[in-house]
Amino acid sequence: MTLSISITEDDGLRLLRMGGTPWCQGAMRLDAPDRLELAYAARMFAWLLFHDIDRLEDGHLVTLGLGAGSLTRFAHRVLGMRSTAVEIEQGVIDACREHFELPPDGDGLRVVHADAREFVGEERNRRSIDVLQVDAYDASVEQPVLDTEAFHADCRACLREGGTVAVNLIGSALDARASVARIRAGLRPRAVWQFPPTEAGNVVVIAHCGEVPGEDELAARAAAIEDRWDLPAPAWLAMVRRSAAPGSAVCYGG
Repeated sequence: MTLSISITEDDGLRLLRMGGTPWCQGAMRLDAPDRLELAYAARMFAWLLFHDIDRLEDGHLVTLGLGAGSLTRFAHRVLGMRSTAVEIEQGVIDACREHFELPPDGDGLRVVHADAREFVGEERNRRSIDVLQVDAYDASVEQPVLDTEAFHADCRACLREGGTVAVNLIGSALDARASVARIRAGLRPRAVWQFPPTEAGNVVVIAHCGEVPGEDELAARAAAIEDRWDLPAPAWLAMVRRSAAPGSAVCYGG
């Protein structure tokens, strides 16, 4: 069955919806196409705080689920990283190329038409990924489609040393506590950040599997990220501090 894809424009925003549902599955500002327009999309880049931002061009970022392509465009065109996107629906890939300024493959960008679960299974143990962003949903958006301990264990096996996974959790039937427990069990991360829900209901989780920077280094990186890319990294740290237990550090173990 062909997936129904709707492209609309409202107040300078181009929006992607699928399956006839009201859920917005991607947005692009027409006069600033590389900006991360949705709050959850910006938080999906909180992994930057765990990495050397002066060496991003050496890294490989993979996004599972293309949406309107904002995560992949930002990683490729703004951060300059080698970027791979995995999308099961060819119609979504075509829409991104036609309506959302997703560049053609080449120059460090690759879009793979495949099932994300199968892609991760094939990549496990190759240790080729520095950052993995999990943002895969079906048209109903009831709950994450990649939300098992076994899947997250496969993700862990794909990561290079010091790798990080960012997960977008949303859905009408979402149990965020249970999802985070599966992320912890499968990834066995050294640090987990769970952000509070956005206004749209997205809960972003960052699971880092490498060394955890100290408080002073995190603060310095946050300031540098905000200055370089206008991302609210100091606000990310403040949100994590508020959500952590009283007296605990910003980062807490998996």
